[in-house]
Amino acid sequence: MLGYLIRRVLAAVPVMGVVALFVFLLLRLTPGDPAAILAGDNATPERLERIRDSLGLNEPLIVQFITWMNKLLHGDLGTSLISNLPVMKMISQRVEPSISIALSTIILAVIVAVPLGVIAAWKHGTWIDRFVMGLSVLGFSVPVFVVGYLLIEVFAIDLRWVPVQGFRSIFNGFGPFFERIILPTCALSFIYIALIARMTRAAMLDVLGEDYVRTARAKGINEVAVMMRHALRNAAVPVITVIGTGFALLISGVVVTESVFNIPGIGRLTVDAVLARDYPVIQAMILLTSLIYVVVNLLIDVAYTLLDPRIRY
Repeated sequence: MLGYLIRRVLAAVPVMGVVALFVFLLLRLTPGDPAAILAGDNATPERLERIRDSLGLNEPLIVQFITWMNKLLHGDLGTSLISNLPVMKMISQRVEPSISIALSTIILAVIVAVPLGVIAAWKHGTWIDRFVMGLSVLGFSVPVFVVGYLLIEVFAIDLRWVPVQGFRSIFNGFGPFFERIILPTCALSFIYIALIARMTRAAMLDVLGEDYVRTARAKGINEVAVMMRHALRNAAVPVITVIGTGFALLISGVVVTESVFNIPGIGRLTVDAVLARDYPVIQAMILLTSLIYVVVNLLIDVAYTLLDPRIRY
């Protein structure tokens, strides 16, 4: 296991290098000039040239890439072209809301969806199964922003149980944090509950007909124990894959939810940086997203070996 982990970590290094090169070239070769954005519409050619010189944009691409990589290896993600703040500081200020939403969404989705999927498979073909699958179709069909606005209308405006928008750090108290995280969590978890429930049901149906499940039932083992100990554990590999991939998607893809609930997360930071062509911020966010995917995939592979002894690397 240790050797496998070391090989996976070493394999991630060239992957991140290729991602860095691709991101650098993609942003530099697309149309647009960050110097023109900084200087404004009425800037003179001389001012534009001075800004390009100060940003190093007049240097050859290879020189720009080497300079950027050297800073990156020393932990320097650069300085925002728009706000003139260190990119690392901007990300550190925005990362807590996004991670909080992603974690709470995945936890809620797993707690609700896995039992629903198990029950649907157990009662396959009954009204319970059809009801769960109907909820899954509804979860896939309704956009996140629609669910978000409905939750705001009912629980924040009509019932006044929670604040409408905003975010509070958990370090300022769990109560204010929970009041502001519960609605975005429920809105975003709707689709992930549908996804995980369907995957759990499909995986459970595949293993319920296996010989070891029939043998466990023939031995008189309690049905709940059969479902949880024998069936669910062997069906957990595809479910874990969906959960892990979903978490990585949540970290980088909560833009709509953050916009609806006015949460200052890294999703909105990325969108603002793209619109302003803020190269350092865009590069840092794409690299951060790639790193999250690499780490999550590594954790998924480790979980495979823990859940299924037949898998060995």
